[in-house]
Amino acid sequence: MTARLAHAELGFGSQERAPYAVDPTHTRGRLKPEPDSPTRTPYQRDRDRIIHSTAFRRLKHKTQVFVYHEGDHYRTRLTHSIEVSQIARSISRALRLDEDLAEALALAHDLGHTPFGHEGEDVLDVCMADYGGFDHNAQSLRIVTSLERRYAEFDGLNLAWETLEGLVKHNGPLTDRAGACIGKLAGHALPQAILDYPAHDGLMLWSWPSAEAQAAAIADDIAYDAHDLDDGLRAGLFRLEHLKDVPLLGDLLAEVDSRYPGLETPRRIHELVRRAITRMVEDVIGEAQGRLQALGPLSADNIRMAQGAVIGFSPAMAAAEAGIKAFLFEHMYRHEDVLCVRKLVAKVVRDLFDGFIAHPHEMPEEWACDLDDASTTTLHRRVCDYIAGMTDRYAIDEHRRLFDDTPELR
Repeated sequence: MTARLAHAELGFGSQERAPYAVDPTHTRGRLKPEPDSPTRTPYQRDRDRIIHSTAFRRLKHKTQVFVYHEGDHYRTRLTHSIEVSQIARSISRALRLDEDLAEALALAHDLGHTPFGHEGEDVLDVCMADYGGFDHNAQSLRIVTSLERRYAEFDGLNLAWETLEGLVKHNGPLTDRAGACIGKLAGHALPQAILDYPAHDGLMLWSWPSAEAQAAAIADDIAYDAHDLDDGLRAGLFRLEHLKDVPLLGDLLAEVDSRYPGLETPRRIHELVRRAITRMVEDVIGEAQGRLQALGPLSADNIRMAQGAVIGFSPAMAAAEAGIKAFLFEHMYRHEDVLCVRKLVAKVVRDLFDGFIAHPHEMPEEWACDLDDASTTTLHRRVCDYIAGMTDRYAIDEHRRLFDDTPELR
């Protein structure tokens, strides 16, 4: 299906879209064809479906780094996704991309995350080792193509091809032309959630994604760095003085202190974080403009067929960003308080998995139905899907319902 909707009819802004941007009037369509909307582009519809999905709402109580009850102002997956969306739109606007597609991808990129952040993902991956493993990026595809069951005519959200493509490979190609996994997947099979999607072969897993998907991916990195820095400082895991030798951050902090001597700590933190976001975004835009000029793409497919990403940090900023990540890894992600909680939540997820495998009818009826004669693989994947969709709070409540030794996470 090809949509050919008039720009004026859809209320586009006055800025002309770049020739290498994805064109919403020439989408490759949806797995199940639908009539065009007279008021929204395909990617505006996709964004709206994502926002109204159950999985998106659940992000409100899924951990970024801190467990949900540790404070009202720490990031959750929901607030993080909104912040990624803002950054992705800013980059896309400067590069004349389709902002709606970039926004949809930013809002959907964390839908597949488990409760308790990466610890929950690691536990489920171990539990599913003999059944295709678990990968949160692939789980996002599974959610939007199968697990969301709200529409009368199809499972999932029936998103446009360009949205699915960007969701699956926003971090780059997954395979080479021969189908062998590359990058982080090298030596492994494609995640089972991707293999289960009947049209996965048509997503061009060997190519780069659109520039809009690349904008969402780099926006995710920027948001992670800046906001984990903010949360770590406010949680007292490290202090501003510890940042003086961290690339970029030390110079920015000196800039803040020079301009605003005697500024109170909360404002110093905010001024530092906002400057970090601005410098990274401006660096990405400048670097992308240079790469695009050198490549000279005339279509979105030229972006897909490029030899590398067209949107990314400059070499100097990439080195600085790696230094920021190294600092956060040592002082935040590996902080003894965070590691202590990670051990406790790993027990919650593992207990729930083993418990539901042994007693699947402890799950709600819509999850437990048809399992009496199901294969072992089907049972394990069903339990995995159920737990992966839980919020932190619901996982703890379920553990407390089923077990007598629920850990105290405070």
